[in-house]
Amino acid sequence: MNEKTLQNKSLVILLFVVTAAFIWILLPFYGAVFWAVILGIVFAPLQRRLQLKFGWQRNVTSLCTLSVCLVIAILPVIIISALLVQEGAVFYKSVESGELDIAAYVAQFKHSLPTYFQHLLDRFGMGELNGLREKLVKSAMTGGQVLASQAFSFGQGTFEFVVSFFIMLYLLFFFLRDGPELARKVRAAVPLQEHQKRRLQLKFNRVVRATVKGNLLVAVTQGALGGLIFWFLDIPSALLWAVLMAFLSLLPAVGAGIVWAPVAAYFLLTGAIWQGVVLGLFGVFVIGLVDNVLRPILVGKDTKMPDYMILISTLGGMAVFGLNGFVIGPLIAALFMSSWAIFSETKPRVQLP
Repeated sequence: MNEKTLQNKSLVILLFVVTAAFIWILLPFYGAVFWAVILGIVFAPLQRRLQLKFGWQRNVTSLCTLSVCLVIAILPVIIISALLVQEGAVFYKSVESGELDIAAYVAQFKHSLPTYFQHLLDRFGMGELNGLREKLVKSAMTGGQVLASQAFSFGQGTFEFVVSFFIMLYLLFFFLRDGPELARKVRAAVPLQEHQKRRLQLKFNRVVRATVKGNLLVAVTQGALGGLIFWFLDIPSALLWAVLMAFLSLLPAVGAGIVWAPVAAYFLLTGAIWQGVVLGLFGVFVIGLVDNVLRPILVGKDTKMPDYMILISTLGGMAVFGLNGFVIGPLIAALFMSSWAIFSETKPRVQLP
């Protein structure tokens, strides 16, 4: 082994060690760094437009872009989260006090089923209402208690939240200001051909923007529409269900239907025909139309990934990374597909005899 080869191997080992150490020290602020990068990519086009139109200094342009980001992207999420916690606390207290009698709803639903289905439930051991009631009440109280406890834990973790929030804003400012230069340095360090690096960078940026803007727009729209129809039908805790539908809307294909479809079925089976019909039609032709029309335009068109790949990568990403996974999952899937496409284009062709 010559001296140059030894130096190269030592450099690779050094790079691996210091990179792992750097990632390790960033882990406590992983969410802040991640969303600073994501929002920097999403709002980079606005940064460029402001720079070209007004010709301000980069610091001034970055501050203006950061202010826009704060108003239209960050503050609404904080406000909705606070409202969700408050609504969850009210829901938990209603279940705990008996004001919201889930057991009565379960009994009414069971007895409204046709006799055949009641016997079928009995045959599979699901007809015993007492055990089912206890499980549903316990699950509802557990979920509500988790949301209610967030108010207390938020107060305890206010300092950590504030620190992470300002770290994100601080990093976002520099990513907006120095983003193109940082991107050039990263590209220069990647040992690939220039057109391959360009292709991966474009894929990365497109998937991030499409996933964040597209999925969030679909989620907000479906959640707002679902909350509106729940409020119109006088369903308790409409805001809580609206946020839950918005969250589930991040999942393609299934989405908000997990919430509104069972409620519509309950209305129909318990004799509230017009409520069930209205909710069912509104869910299929309004809420569902948002998913079927907007998502392919806003997400699938730019990511150029099939729906099944978006669904499985979103589910897997959220299972591993939590809520951040709705971006990380499709991003990893897109880079996986692009990397294998590049490899298949560049590998030597085997000549058959």
